[in-house]
Amino acid sequence: MGSVLSRPERTVDYVPETVTRSVKLLVAGNFGVGKTTFVSSVSEIRPLRTEETITEASVGIDDMAGLPGKQQTTVAMDFGRITLNPQLALYLFGTPGQQRFVPLWEELARGALGALVLVDTRRIEKADEVLSVLEEREVPYAVAVNQFDGAQTYPLAEIRDALDLTPDTPLTALDARHRGTCLQSLITLVEFLFRRVEARQ
Repeated sequence: MGSVLSRPERTVDYVPETVTRSVKLLVAGNFGVGKTTFVSSVSEIRPLRTEETITEASVGIDDMAGLPGKQQTTVAMDFGRITLNPQLALYLFGTPGQQRFVPLWEELARGALGALVLVDTRRIEKADEVLSVLEEREVPYAVAVNQFDGAQTYPLAEIRDALDLTPDTPLTALDARHRGTCLQSLITLVEFLFRRVEARQ
Protein backbone atom coordinates (compact mmCIF):
# COMPACT_ATOMS: atom_id res chain seq x y z
CA MET A 1 0.00 0.00 0.00
CA GLY A 2 3.03 2.26 0.24
CA SER A 3 2.08 3.72 3.58
CA VAL A 4 4.09 6.47 5.18
CA LEU A 5 3.69 6.55 8.93
CA SER A 6 2.99 9.88 10.57
CA ARG A 7 5.30 11.36 13.16
CA PRO A 8 4.65 10.18 16.73
CA GLU A 9 4.55 13.71 18.15
CA ARG A 10 1.04 14.76 19.15
CA THR A 11 1.29 18.46 18.39
CA VAL A 12 -1.40 18.85 15.71
CA ASP A 13 -5.04 17.95 16.27
CA TYR A 14 -6.53 18.95 12.90
CA VAL A 15 -6.71 16.61 9.93
CA PRO A 16 -4.03 17.45 7.32
CA GLU A 17 -5.38 19.13 4.17
CA THR A 18 -3.93 16.34 2.03
CA VAL A 19 -6.27 13.73 3.54
CA THR A 20 -8.94 12.69 1.02
CA ARG A 21 -10.03 9.37 2.57
CA SER A 22 -10.93 8.37 6.10
CA VAL A 23 -11.64 4.96 7.57
CA LYS A 24 -13.41 4.07 10.80
CA LEU A 25 -11.90 1.05 12.56
CA LEU A 26 -12.78 -0.74 15.78
CA VAL A 27 -10.15 -1.88 18.25
CA ALA A 28 -11.92 -4.77 19.95
CA GLY A 29 -11.10 -7.49 22.44
CA ASN A 30 -12.13 -8.91 25.76
CA PHE A 31 -11.82 -7.22 29.14
CA GLY A 32 -8.24 -6.28 30.04
CA VAL A 33 -6.61 -7.17 26.73
CA GLY A 34 -4.93 -3.78 26.18
CA LYS A 35 -7.26 -1.79 23.90
CA THR A 36 -6.87 1.52 25.75
CA THR A 37 -3.09 1.12 25.79
CA PHE A 38 -3.11 0.32 22.07
CA VAL A 39 -5.15 3.41 21.10
CA SER A 40 -3.00 5.59 23.35
CA SER A 41 0.18 4.22 21.78
CA VAL A 42 -0.74 4.90 18.17
CA SER A 43 -2.95 8.01 18.25
CA GLU A 44 -1.35 11.16 16.87
CA ILE A 45 -3.84 13.26 18.82
CA ARG A 46 -4.49 13.14 22.52
CA PRO A 47 -6.74 10.08 22.80
CA LEU A 48 -10.20 10.25 24.29
CA ARG A 49 -10.59 7.81 27.16
CA THR A 50 -13.65 6.88 29.20
CA GLU A 51 -11.98 4.90 31.95
CA GLU A 52 -13.46 4.53 35.41
CA THR A 53 -12.06 2.94 38.55
CA ILE A 54 -13.13 -0.64 39.09
CA THR A 55 -15.19 -0.85 42.28
CA GLU A 56 -16.73 -3.59 44.39
CA ALA A 57 -19.85 -3.30 42.24
CA SER A 58 -18.04 -5.26 39.54
CA VAL A 59 -17.43 -8.25 41.83
CA GLY A 60 -19.11 -11.28 40.31
CA ILE A 61 -19.80 -9.38 37.08
CA ASP A 62 -16.36 -8.68 35.57
CA ASP A 63 -13.98 -11.61 35.35
CA MET A 64 -10.78 -10.36 37.00
CA ALA A 65 -8.99 -13.71 36.80
CA GLY A 66 -5.49 -13.19 35.49
CA LEU A 67 -5.70 -9.40 35.88
CA PRO A 68 -4.42 -8.76 39.41
CA GLY A 69 -3.16 -5.23 38.74
CA LYS A 70 -6.10 -3.91 36.75
CA GLN A 71 -7.72 -0.92 38.47
CA GLN A 72 -9.61 0.86 35.68
CA THR A 73 -11.86 -0.15 32.81
CA THR A 74 -13.33 1.53 29.73
CA VAL A 75 -17.05 2.21 30.12
CA ALA A 76 -17.88 3.77 26.74
CA MET A 77 -15.02 3.88 24.23
CA ASP A 78 -11.50 5.01 23.45
CA PHE A 79 -10.92 7.27 20.46
CA GLY A 80 -7.79 8.13 18.51
CA ARG A 81 -6.63 9.12 15.03
CA ILE A 82 -3.72 8.19 12.81
CA THR A 83 -2.75 9.78 9.50
CA LEU A 84 -1.50 6.57 7.90
CA ASN A 85 -0.28 8.29 4.76
CA PRO A 86 -0.81 11.82 3.36
CA GLN A 87 -4.19 10.87 1.88
CA LEU A 88 -5.58 8.43 4.49
CA ALA A 89 -6.70 9.00 8.08
CA LEU A 90 -7.76 6.20 10.39
CA TYR A 91 -10.28 6.88 13.15
CA LEU A 92 -9.92 4.30 15.91
CA PHE A 93 -12.75 3.41 18.28
CA GLY A 94 -11.75 1.17 21.17
CA THR A 95 -14.70 -0.89 22.41
CA PRO A 96 -15.41 -1.83 26.03
CA GLY A 97 -14.65 -5.48 26.65
CA GLN A 98 -17.40 -6.64 28.98
CA GLN A 99 -20.47 -8.52 27.78
CA ARG A 100 -22.84 -5.95 29.30
CA PHE A 101 -21.53 -3.33 26.88
CA VAL A 102 -22.32 -5.31 23.72
CA PRO A 103 -25.35 -3.06 22.91
CA LEU A 104 -22.91 -0.13 22.70
CA TRP A 105 -21.06 -2.03 19.99
CA GLU A 106 -24.09 -1.63 17.73
CA GLU A 107 -23.42 2.10 17.53
CA LEU A 108 -19.64 1.87 17.49
CA ALA A 109 -19.71 -0.70 14.68
CA ARG A 110 -21.99 1.45 12.51
CA GLY A 111 -19.93 2.61 9.52
CA ALA A 112 -16.79 0.76 10.59
CA LEU A 113 -14.83 -0.77 7.72
CA GLY A 114 -13.40 -3.44 10.01
CA ALA A 115 -11.87 -4.28 13.36
CA LEU A 116 -8.56 -5.22 14.90
CA VAL A 117 -9.19 -7.79 17.63
CA LEU A 118 -6.59 -7.95 20.39
CA VAL A 119 -6.14 -11.28 22.17
CA ASP A 120 -4.24 -12.33 25.29
CA THR A 121 -2.77 -15.84 25.21
CA ARG A 122 -3.24 -16.12 29.00
CA ARG A 123 -7.02 -15.90 28.48
CA ILE A 124 -7.36 -16.82 24.83
CA GLU A 125 -10.73 -18.51 25.31
CA LYS A 126 -12.21 -15.08 26.09
CA ALA A 127 -11.64 -14.02 22.46
CA ASP A 128 -14.36 -16.33 21.14
CA GLU A 129 -17.16 -14.10 22.39
CA VAL A 130 -15.67 -10.99 20.74
CA LEU A 131 -15.09 -12.77 17.43
CA SER A 132 -18.66 -14.06 17.48
CA VAL A 133 -20.06 -10.56 18.03
CA LEU A 134 -18.14 -9.24 15.01
CA GLU A 135 -19.09 -12.19 12.82
CA GLU A 136 -22.77 -11.82 13.71
CA ARG A 137 -22.58 -8.18 12.62
CA GLU A 138 -20.55 -9.07 9.51
CA VAL A 139 -17.66 -6.82 10.52
CA PRO A 140 -14.43 -8.10 8.89
CA TYR A 141 -11.48 -8.30 11.24
CA ALA A 142 -7.83 -9.08 11.75
CA VAL A 143 -6.42 -10.51 14.96
CA ALA A 144 -3.35 -9.31 16.87
CA VAL A 145 -1.80 -11.12 19.83
CA ASN A 146 -0.87 -8.64 22.57
CA GLN A 147 2.30 -10.07 24.07
CA PHE A 148 2.19 -9.33 27.78
CA ASP A 149 5.31 -9.49 29.96
CA GLY A 150 5.65 -12.94 31.48
CA ALA A 151 3.04 -14.54 29.23
CA GLN A 152 4.02 -17.70 27.39
CA THR A 153 4.49 -17.17 23.68
CA TYR A 154 3.09 -19.52 21.07
CA PRO A 155 3.63 -19.81 17.32
CA LEU A 156 1.02 -17.83 15.42
CA ALA A 157 -0.04 -21.00 13.63
CA GLU A 158 -1.05 -22.53 16.98
CA ILE A 159 -2.99 -19.41 17.92
CA ARG A 160 -4.74 -19.47 14.55
CA ASP A 161 -5.83 -23.04 15.23
CA ALA A 162 -6.91 -22.24 18.80
CA LEU A 163 -9.11 -19.40 17.57
CA ASP A 164 -10.33 -21.37 14.55
CA LEU A 165 -9.49 -18.49 12.22
CA THR A 166 -9.97 -18.80 8.49
CA PRO A 167 -6.75 -18.98 6.44
CA ASP A 168 -7.28 -15.47 5.02
CA THR A 169 -7.79 -13.79 8.42
CA PRO A 170 -4.67 -11.69 9.14
CA LEU A 171 -2.89 -12.65 12.37
CA THR A 172 -0.03 -10.63 13.82
CA ALA A 173 1.73 -10.12 17.16
CA LEU A 174 2.31 -6.81 18.92
CA ASP A 175 3.08 -5.10 22.19
CA ALA A 176 0.30 -2.57 22.82
CA ARG A 177 2.80 -0.28 24.57
CA HIS A 178 5.03 -0.03 21.48
CA ARG A 179 3.80 2.16 18.65
CA GLY A 180 5.75 0.47 15.88
CA THR A 181 4.29 -3.01 16.35
CA CYS A 182 0.79 -1.56 16.75
CA LEU A 183 1.08 0.38 13.50
CA GLN A 184 2.27 -2.68 11.61
CA SER A 185 -0.81 -4.59 12.77
CA LEU A 186 -3.06 -1.72 11.69
CA ILE A 187 -1.39 -1.57 8.28
CA THR A 188 -1.95 -5.31 7.89
CA LEU A 189 -5.64 -4.82 8.73
CA VAL A 190 -6.09 -1.89 6.34
CA GLU A 191 -4.41 -3.72 3.47
CA PHE A 192 -6.69 -6.71 4.13
CA LEU A 193 -9.81 -4.51 4.15
CA PHE A 194 -8.85 -2.67 0.97
CA ARG A 195 -8.20 -5.97 -0.83
CA ARG A 196 -11.72 -7.04 0.15
CA VAL A 197 -13.18 -3.81 -1.22
CA GLU A 198 -11.22 -4.11 -4.45
CA ALA A 199 -12.32 -7.74 -4.89
CA ARG A 200 -15.96 -6.72 -4.61
CA GLN A 201 -15.52 -3.94 -7.15
